[in-house]
Amino acid sequence: MPINIPDGLPAKKILHEERIFALEEEVAERQEIRPLRVAILNLMPTKIETETQILRLISKSPLQVSCDFMRVSTHKATHVSQNHLVKFYDTFDSFADKNYDGFIITGAPVEQMDFEDVDYWDELCKIIDWSQEHVLSTMYLCWGAMAGLWHLYRIPKKQLGAKIFGVFPQRLCDEYNFLTNGFDEVHYMPHSRHAAIDTNELARHPELRVLSEGFTSGPALIAAADFHEIYVTGHFEYGRDTLSDEFWRDFHKGLPIRLPENYFPDDNPEGQPIFTWRAHANLLYRNWLNWVYQMTPYDLDLIPQTIRQLHADSDGMVDKF
Repeated sequence: MPINIPDGLPAKKILHEERIFALEEEVAERQEIRPLRVAILNLMPTKIETETQILRLISKSPLQVSCDFMRVSTHKATHVSQNHLVKFYDTFDSFADKNYDGFIITGAPVEQMDFEDVDYWDELCKIIDWSQEHVLSTMYLCWGAMAGLWHLYRIPKKQLGAKIFGVFPQRLCDEYNFLTNGFDEVHYMPHSRHAAIDTNELARHPELRVLSEGFTSGPALIAAADFHEIYVTGHFEYGRDTLSDEFWRDFHKGLPIRLPENYFPDDNPEGQPIFTWRAHANLLYRNWLNWVYQMTPYDLDLIPQTIRQLHADSDGMVDKF
């Protein structure tokens, strides 16, 4: 089944051009099945690009999904028009009394800052706390993953001596896990970050499982035993040219930037990058939405109760995880 995208959202036109079928809102409302409700907290400055990337992945699921976009009110976005934000985004106050099947918290280019120094940190913590009671499963991306692990588990991030930049092989740690079902033993994931998760502290939490990891890039996919939280340390959502655009942006600004690893053919930045992570990106999101669909109640009001039940069962799930 197709994704239901708000009429007028720029991503809708782009996805139509890619022959990805998106329902018109009026048609979606006439269908007699309940679409999954997914909220997206978009912290990236490139709002429209990130919207398109995430919706592209969600759209590959056979399930109908309705998406609502959230923004923080304690930070002023400067890379997108205010009209776009007003038309398609709501602040947290509009979500506080609602329940959602899924929630996605994107990354943000602030990993070199202490968490508490980010101007919207307190608001983000409030949103994460809300998701614990009102969202069946939340997926945290890149800096969002570091923020979630710090706020919920006090697992710190470490600043790196050099930026992890490129497309890195990740070794599958559990081929039978629901989220990585169908993954190859090695998959690729783009990374672009100056910080990493403290793996020593992560190892102290048996309720969290590393599903795939890289020798140089560290843990790539991490999930709680009950799948209430999923942490993606890289950028599966990136398009073919996202790292290329980042490289050339910094290059033309005269900033120190090296070629992204394992990305350009023969390390020639004039060549078209090889898209090596698309299939596994689609598979992860498809598996995630499928799990949510299997576990979520038809009545959204019952989601807090379902979360409590999953938590109650999770102690026994840790040993089987």
